[in-house]
Amino acid sequence: MDWNTSCIDWQSRLINGQSIIPPPIFPDEAEYALSIFKQLRVVDLPGKPTFGECSEQWVFDFVSAIFGAYDADTGRQLIREYYLLISKKNTKSTIAAGIMLTAVILCWREDEEHLILAPTKEVADNSYKPAAGMIRADSDLSDLFHVQDHVRTITHRGTRASLKVVAADTDTVSGKKSGRILIDEHWLFGRRHNAESMFMEATGGQISREEGWIIYLTTQSDEPPAGVFKDKLDYYREVRDGNIHDPRSLGVLYEFPQSMVDSKEYMLEKNFYITNPNIGRSVSSEWLVDNLKKNQQKVDGSFQQFLAKHLNIEIGINLRADRWAGIDFWEAGNKKVTLDDIFEKSDVITIGGDGGGLDDLLGLCVLGRDRDDNMKWRAWFRAWCNPIALERRKSESPRYLDFEKAGDLRIVPMGQDVDEFCEIVKQCDESGLLDRIGLDPSGIGAIVDRLRILEIELEKDRGTDKARIVGVTQGWRLNGAIKDCERKLAEGSLYHDGSKMMNWIVGNARVEIKGSNTLITKQISGVGKIDPIIALLCAVSLMTMNPEARGGNRNIYETHSLIR
Repeated sequence: MDWNTSCIDWQSRLINGQSIIPPPIFPDEAEYALSIFKQLRVVDLPGKPTFGECSEQWVFDFVSAIFGAYDADTGRQLIREYYLLISKKNTKSTIAAGIMLTAVILCWREDEEHLILAPTKEVADNSYKPAAGMIRADSDLSDLFHVQDHVRTITHRGTRASLKVVAADTDTVSGKKSGRILIDEHWLFGRRHNAESMFMEATGGQISREEGWIIYLTTQSDEPPAGVFKDKLDYYREVRDGNIHDPRSLGVLYEFPQSMVDSKEYMLEKNFYITNPNIGRSVSSEWLVDNLKKNQQKVDGSFQQFLAKHLNIEIGINLRADRWAGIDFWEAGNKKVTLDDIFEKSDVITIGGDGGGLDDLLGLCVLGRDRDDNMKWRAWFRAWCNPIALERRKSESPRYLDFEKAGDLRIVPMGQDVDEFCEIVKQCDESGLLDRIGLDPSGIGAIVDRLRILEIELEKDRGTDKARIVGVTQGWRLNGAIKDCERKLAEGSLYHDGSKMMNWIVGNARVEIKGSNTLITKQISGVGKIDPIIALLCAVSLMTMNPEARGGNRNIYETHSLIR
């Protein structure tokens, strides 16, 4: 058989209100399952209507795509994995309960466990309570099922097949042999450093159950996607767009086309339906308009979280009201700058560094001034952290691992970070282009000692009395560098490497005004790191002194493994 799970024209389909879900492979199987699903009652709605009475067509299409991929002749499920990305309050968890209850009713395997895996107890209850309510609202189902609230388990009295709802923060998933699994609020698992191994344990039973499937349900993350959430989201976008051919996986992603994101058309009430297919039913357009206005002026990130949750706008660079002004122009400066580019095209280089505590990042910025046009600068970044940072900042560890995979962050033992930092400084020095190195005066002893071991002259610069290492005082003294950096970005004359790490770092920067000075500090939560952006400001503070152009000796430069 031949079937396709891509939806290359998804953008026009969403805009025109058409379905982005393919028809079922086996229509008869889909229709039979749908006839059961439509009779289940939604108990938290007035009058307790059935799904058939209160659902939009997209719900029926999704249910049909799941149960209509089952080949009854061979006992095989042809589409084994589903991914639904949809805005908050589109009855996601209630639909999940209905799908899983339908699966238990149709299950032919005795003593089979069906599993809903949720990141927290609260999320688990969001799926379990509607399922239990559907049974209690129907006398036939009450006779058919045994409901055990204290263990969140529903058992079929005839086949002994069960539906168990598990909270990953309190219950174990080891040794599960579930054939059909639904994972709710997948974005929250993106914060867990052990999520991959947890899913492997939970889904291991499917190896011997060809009729099994996994459904991932999620809203967009309230911070930049990371970990298993980012991996799955990126993968299903590729499948949807036809870049990856995987007919055994189906992604149903309700999100705005990039053109509408760029033009901010998602802010218009007339477009809310694109990520809210239940608008007019479980989603109120008036409520969205009202809360959009109320959150727009907040400075604590609430506005961005509102966009992520209710309009599925992926959080990239932070758009808080207290954001650093340079953020607005940061993405435009992405020229994928490499260290090779800086050596090849610069007449002088300055270096900035910051951070390096046990649970901190050590940030490095190499800043080059264009040889042909001194108004243009190029910045390249690298950061390091100690493995202990992953333990102390468990919520950030998936993000750090993503950055490490991309090659922008090095997770190394304490001491190795300084060694690698100084090796890059040495390469810049050997290029003949390095002017000076700007560092936070606090805690630079280890770097100074290592540079001396590498025989880099620090006290004098080419016969002058100018020190090669400069202590750049933090706080208000960086005010000038902040303003210069903002202007360069706004003018389009500061280019950078465009890494995901730096997008996150820049998004963490918030501005405080003290007197006539501008300070860049961390997020209010204190979690986000900003060390590499402070390293940029240190390098900028030296470059604004208009250092003398260097002839350079690029012939001796060879690309080092640390910067590949």
